[in-house]
Amino acid sequence: MDGLDRRAAGEGSLEARHRASRLWLSQVAGSLEPRAPLGGDTRCDVAIVGAGFTGLWTAYYLKTLQPDLRVVVLEREIVGYGPSGRNGGWAIGGLSGSPAAYGCSHGDDRVVRALRATHDAIDEIGAVVARERIDCGFVKAGALMLATSAPQWQRLQARQAAAETAGPQAPDGRLLSVAETEAMVAAEGVRGGRFTEHAARVDPARLARGLADACERHGVTIHELTGASAIEAGRVRTANATLHAEIVIRATESYTTQLRGNARSYLPLYSLMIATEPLDEAVWQALRWSDGLLIDDRHHLFLYAQRTPDGRIAIGGRGAPYRLRRPIDEENERNEQVRARLLATLRRTFPAAAGAEITHHWGGPLAAPRDWSMSVNFDRASGLGAAGGYTGHGVAAANISGATLADLVLRRDSELVTLPWVGHRSRRWEPEPLRFLASRAIVGTLGAADRREDATDRPARRVRLLAPFLPPAH
Repeated sequence: MDGLDRRAAGEGSLEARHRASRLWLSQVAGSLEPRAPLGGDTRCDVAIVGAGFTGLWTAYYLKTLQPDLRVVVLEREIVGYGPSGRNGGWAIGGLSGSPAAYGCSHGDDRVVRALRATHDAIDEIGAVVARERIDCGFVKAGALMLATSAPQWQRLQARQAAAETAGPQAPDGRLLSVAETEAMVAAEGVRGGRFTEHAARVDPARLARGLADACERHGVTIHELTGASAIEAGRVRTANATLHAEIVIRATESYTTQLRGNARSYLPLYSLMIATEPLDEAVWQALRWSDGLLIDDRHHLFLYAQRTPDGRIAIGGRGAPYRLRRPIDEENERNEQVRARLLATLRRTFPAAAGAEITHHWGGPLAAPRDWSMSVNFDRASGLGAAGGYTGHGVAAANISGATLADLVLRRDSELVTLPWVGHRSRRWEPEPLRFLASRAIVGTLGAADRREDATDRPARRVRLLAPFLPPAH
């Protein structure tokens, strides 16, 4: 776990390396100079490992709910280094997982309440951003899902039908005709769309770093360049010191797989992105793409895109290859084949921006549990807690998890602690090379299915063969 600690003293500036590698960190105002590492053995009330969204939200709610609590956060790199500073900047509602995985049926009251909690999380993030004056480009303008083939349109219709029969609440979105969809964005080959208001655009690195600053203003201590070598009941051990605490929270998401005994907890999958140069206003007018609107589609290896605060298109997608020997490594953050596929998708889907220069290409690992469903756990007897497994829904799900962990620690009898992911545990992934083979099969099959559907305009049946390994439809 301390390899990155040692690398910090390597060639070149740590700040320059971070700014050069990813769009979001390159645009952070002010210095990226790391906070002081943990310098010696220390005691606190709550120790949190990981200064991503889960760890920071947990710390924020703990300190705002009980200001006299001593909360210390340890971060192996710097705030914003991990997936919380690399993702697509989508704060969107929706279940991270399937009702069946949580032991619920479709339309169950717990599922209805869980879905409502994800919608509330969007507004809660916006409220904290406003209250703490975090400059992160937060705009709640909703999300538009495109269908560009007959099979995709069928999947959109099926999703809408499921939403309308899920329970007494209003559906979380509505179907759009071709004309209605094209009025929102000038995309090529549209067959229809679906719009949900429960989504907001953010600059994720600026949100993470602004949240860290807010935590510090409330009295949280954050140590960077401090990797955890062991997370145990009552303590967190690092290379140079031990942090003692009655409560220890693990908020390490995909990096959990690098902790001893946890290699099979998640499947660490990379999602890669590219970003254009800032586009002229004439291009945005041609695209008819309003500020803050998020856009994705219903390909199996789907695209997701945002109009960034400085006027770029940042577009990402699944399908990065899984590496057997080093599933999490900086070398995995770029892949020329995926870059070419994203560029082709950008040019095909948004022809008005086809001539834009690509200025950034980056990626980050997300944590996929075996059942693709998130979990929040806290054991009062040992004082150990953890949350994660968001499978790409982390911006909103981490806010919920942080608030839930705070309520569990502080014994608050809230609605959050009754939601279905509380106490949920996913079984472990199969050992290597089975996990490697499953990952490659998933990506290969979904990619082939997309190519077949685009070519024939007919559903690809082969996807059903991998149903036991696949996540719920997004």
